[in-house]
Amino acid sequence: MLVRRILVTSALPYANGPIHIGHLVEYLQTDIWVRFQKLMGNECRYFCADDTHGTAIMISAKRAGVTEEQFIERVSAEHQQDFAGFDIQFDNYGSTHSDENRALCEEIWAAIAREDLLVEQEVEQPYDSVEETFLADRLIIGTCPNCGAPQQYGDHCEKCLSNYQPTELIDGRSSLSGTTPELRAAPHKFVQLEKLRPFLEEWVDNGQALQEEIANYLKGHFLYAKDKEGNIKPLRDWDVTRPHKYFGFEIPGFEKNYWYVWFDAPIGYMASTKQWCDKHGEDFDRWWRSDQCEVHHFIGKDITYFHTLFWPGMLKTAGFSLPTKVHIHGFLTVNGEKMSKSRGTFVAASTYLKHLDPAYLRYFYASKLSSKVDDIDLSIEEFIAKVNTDLVGKVVNLASRSAKFVASTGLSSKYPDDGGLLAAGAAAGKEIAEAYEACDYSKAMRLIMALADRANPFVEENKPWELRKDESQAERLQDVCTVALNLFRQLAIYLAPVLPKLAEQAGELLNDPIVSWDQAQEPLVGTAVNKFKHMLQRVEEAKVNAMIEESKPEETTDETAEGTFVDKWNDPGDSLEAEPLAEECTFDEFLKVDLRVARVVSAEQVPEARKLLKLKLSLGGGTYKQVFAGIKAAYDPEKLVGRLVVCVANLAPRTMKFGVSEGMVVASGPGGEEVFVLSPDEGAKVGQRVH
Repeated sequence: MLVRRILVTSALPYANGPIHIGHLVEYLQTDIWVRFQKLMGNECRYFCADDTHGTAIMISAKRAGVTEEQFIERVSAEHQQDFAGFDIQFDNYGSTHSDENRALCEEIWAAIAREDLLVEQEVEQPYDSVEETFLADRLIIGTCPNCGAPQQYGDHCEKCLSNYQPTELIDGRSSLSGTTPELRAAPHKFVQLEKLRPFLEEWVDNGQALQEEIANYLKGHFLYAKDKEGNIKPLRDWDVTRPHKYFGFEIPGFEKNYWYVWFDAPIGYMASTKQWCDKHGEDFDRWWRSDQCEVHHFIGKDITYFHTLFWPGMLKTAGFSLPTKVHIHGFLTVNGEKMSKSRGTFVAASTYLKHLDPAYLRYFYASKLSSKVDDIDLSIEEFIAKVNTDLVGKVVNLASRSAKFVASTGLSSKYPDDGGLLAAGAAAGKEIAEAYEACDYSKAMRLIMALADRANPFVEENKPWELRKDESQAERLQDVCTVALNLFRQLAIYLAPVLPKLAEQAGELLNDPIVSWDQAQEPLVGTAVNKFKHMLQRVEEAKVNAMIEESKPEETTDETAEGTFVDKWNDPGDSLEAEPLAEECTFDEFLKVDLRVARVVSAEQVPEARKLLKLKLSLGGGTYKQVFAGIKAAYDPEKLVGRLVVCVANLAPRTMKFGVSEGMVVASGPGGEEVFVLSPDEGAKVGQRVH
C-alpha cells in the first residue's frame, strides 16, 4: 500500500483568550482526521501554533502588567493544557513570535518584492487616541455595511460573510476603549493581488482544494464579481503592514513598520513545521517544497478569504507547496442559538473538563460534522441522549457484559460462528474509511453505530450472564464472549480516531494495542482478557447543568432603601452583550437629537433593495419626511400605514441610490426578521417631541 506523506494544520488560536467549545469544533475535527491517517499507516504530521502578534496582544499585556513575551508564553501554556485535556495531539505546537517565523516571513517578503507585487500607499487608519495605537481591523466593532448586522468586526461580517475595510463599518468603535476611532495617515505596503489573478482563477476553477460551495463563493464575491457596468472588478490590494506601535516583527528596510498579523500568522504553519524538522533531523523542503507531500488546512468559514486567496498567492510567489485541500467548517450554536455568556453556553474548555469527559464532546462533534460548511448545533438534550445511547448503551456495554466472564479463560482459540457479524463489520471498513477521509464523520458514526446495533442483539439472545450459571455451558460461554469482545474491539478500532482513550482501554483489556485500521479485518483469538475497568460513565444531567451554571457570569442584586432584592424577571443579557452600551454623552449632546412622534402615511417596497422599505412620515401640519428603513424582512408595508412611530426628525439627509432619506425610524433588534419598530403609548400625538 502506498504511504502518503501528509502535513496538516488548524487555524492558529489567537493568544488573547482561552479556548472554548466553539474553537474545539475545528481542533477536534482536525485531530480526528490526523488520527485516522496515522491509523491507516500514512506519514501524517499535525502542526499548530499560537497566533501572537497584533495590537490586542500589546494592550492585553499592558493591562496585565507584563511584557508581550511573558503574556503570550502564559497563554500558550494554557492553550496547550486545554488541547491536551481533549486528547488533541500536535506533532509540534509553536508560536508566530519565533525566530523560525521571522526568517520565513523575511524570505516570503523578499520573494513578493522580487515579483514586483508590493506598492506603498498613504493610508488613513482608525486610531485609538486613548490607547495611543492604530487599530487592527478586528479591534473595531460596528454594523456591517452590507447586511446591517450589528456587532461585526472591522474586516469581516460573520453573518453575510462579506469582507470590507474598517472605515466602511457603520458606527464603528474601538473595542479597546469604546471610543470612536479617529483617522490618521501613515504609509502602508500592499500586495497587488490582481497581478496574481490568472493563477488564482486557475487554482479556484480547476483545482480540487476547495469545497464546491467555497469555490462558488470565491468566484461570485471576488474573482468574477462585477461592477454596475458589468465589468469584472479588480481584486483589492491587500494591506500587509502596520505602523508603530504594534507588537510583531519589524520589517527590514521599512523601519517602525510591522507585518500585519494576517501576513505572518499562516506562515506560522511553516515555522512550526521548521521547528519540528530541526528537532527530528527532517528536511523542511520535504514537507513544504515537495509534490509528494499533501498539505491540508482546517479552518472556520470566517477566515476563508485569507486562506483561499492571499495564502495560496503567497505560497505560489515564494515557491512553496500549495494547499492540497482547505477543509472549511461552519460555526457552533448551542441549543439552536449563538453561544451566550449569560445563558452559560459560552463554555471554556477548562470549565468543560472540570465537569465532563472529553470523549463525550469528541463523539458528539463527530456525529455532527460533515464535509459541508454547515453550522452544527450542540443541543444539550441530544448531547446527553446520544452519548448515553450510543457510546455507553451500544458500544461499551458489549465489553462490560462479557469481559468478566472470560477473565479466567481468555478468548477462544478459534473464532466461533457469529452468523457473519465480524465479516460484515470488516466489509464495512472501506466505506467507514472513505467517510473519515472525506471528513464526513457523521456518516462514519452512523455506519459504526449500525454495526453496534447488529452486535448487541447477539449478546441479548445468547445471554452470557445466564450461561455462566451452567458449568456445562462453559465452552459456549467462552465462544459467546469471544464474539462479543471481538465485535467490541472492531467498533473500538473504527472509533479510535474519535475516541483514542477508548481504543487504548480496549487494547489493554484484550492485550492487543490498537495501532492499525487493518486490525478490524481479523478476529482476535487465544489471548488473555484482563479485568474489566469502567470505560465510559453515563452523562449526568446534573453535571451538564453545573458546567452551564459555572459558565454564567456572577449574578448581582439591586439595592433599594428597603434593602436588597433579586430581579424577578432576570432578563438575559444577550442583547446587551451583542451590542454593548455606547460611550456616555452629555445631556446637551442628547438634546441635539430631535425624536418625534410621526405617522406612517404611505409605505412601499423598494424592489432593488434587499432590506429597505420606503416610508412617508407625517409630523403634522403638512410636514413630511421620506425615510428608507431597513425593515423589509420584518414588516409588510400595508400593515405599517397609519401606525404611529418614533423618528429621528433632524437627521441630516442622506442620498441613496433609491432616493433621499430624510430621517430614521427608531427600532430595536439585531436585524433581518428580528426588527421591532418602536411605537409611542396610547395618547401620544403626531409631532410631539420624545424627551
